[in-house]
Amino acid sequence: MSLATAAAVTADPEAVGMSRSRLERLAPAMQQFIDDGTVAGISTMISRRGEIVHAEQVGFRDKEAELAMTADTIFRIYSMTKPIVSTALMMLHEEGRFQLTDPVANYLPAFGATKVMADDGSLVDQARPMEVRELLMHTSGLTYDFALSPVAEMYRDARIMNDATRSLEACIDALAEIPLEFQPGAKWNYSVGIDVAARLIEVLSGQSLGQFLAERIFDPLGMSDTGFGVADSELDRLSAMYGLPDLIGEGYSAVQLLEAALSGYDERADVSATYPTNTPDVFQRGGLGLFSTTSDYMRFGQMLVNGGTLDGERLIGRKTLELMHSNHLPQALLPFDLLGRPVGGMGFGLGSRVMMNVAEFASTGSVGEYGWAGAAKTYYWVDPAEELVGVFMSQYMTGVLEPDRTMRSLTYQAIVD
Repeated sequence: MSLATAAAVTADPEAVGMSRSRLERLAPAMQQFIDDGTVAGISTMISRRGEIVHAEQVGFRDKEAELAMTADTIFRIYSMTKPIVSTALMMLHEEGRFQLTDPVANYLPAFGATKVMADDGSLVDQARPMEVRELLMHTSGLTYDFALSPVAEMYRDARIMNDATRSLEACIDALAEIPLEFQPGAKWNYSVGIDVAARLIEVLSGQSLGQFLAERIFDPLGMSDTGFGVADSELDRLSAMYGLPDLIGEGYSAVQLLEAALSGYDERADVSATYPTNTPDVFQRGGLGLFSTTSDYMRFGQMLVNGGTLDGERLIGRKTLELMHSNHLPQALLPFDLLGRPVGGMGFGLGSRVMMNVAEFASTGSVGEYGWAGAAKTYYWVDPAEELVGVFMSQYMTGVLEPDRTMRSLTYQAIVD
């Protein structure tokens, strides 16, 4: 197959301050990750000043069937669901439905009785109630089942978030019965907090999460391939999954996943039991669950970089986005630690990390840019200072190499104005 197939480019890069020849470095670099066996296929897209200046695909969406990666390939985006759900909750904030400092228990009363596991294993009361903003900041006291802690083990035993047959409401009801890992506000800890935020959306709006996202975000933005399922007629567009064992389905710990990654574990993975395509009315989550395409997610990112509007549709206000993408963590919680690694130069806002110091991050970027990634190596970022959005899509579960970081470097080196 050819090295790359371009689609959807809408402007001469030179017209928006980017070098065409420098952008051409992207495809060979992405191809190298495929040639090395890191991933099966990659799709990348870049916009600047509202124009698509790069859109390419390399490799395969299904290497066994020799099906090429295409512009319309559908991906399981895992935690890239989080920024969308966080934006949705803040749309309700704009309607005066809640305040960020409100106790979560005001809307989900069961969390008022949730205990905290102390260091000695005893259960104690919350020193103060968990606040809504802490769900988005990952400082709520919640955790994930792949973490290394007694509470995470309780999540694994209860299959809190890895039973795709349970509704979001049932998942969150069960979660409220398990103690918090620490007192709200005491630590930054990546967690299922945004799944709780998703349930808040349902309670506050009176709609299912899927209905709310479709009516308030996907339909207005024309994100026609984004949702909690994939129609049978479109399944041939869905990328196969490769890499590590299904961390959602099997309850692997972070140590086990790292060991598998370092050993070069790489095989096709069937994640249909834990990330199903055919139960969109039941499998609705806040921290994962959405399917999308590169171009659909670009439309979401373009709305953000435009200050909340796209093609005449305003979804959210500019000042709300500024609030969301400011650092909300106190200095004592920086740098935050993600899966055992301190994230230098970054703070955390309401649903996304945010750049505070480019040199500490040790890669090109701008102060104030923000974004997030998914477990299967999907990634996006928005750079308001450069009016730039980047989207990276692949389907490789949690490998240690970072083709998305290479994409960032090659994107910024192409800026020439």
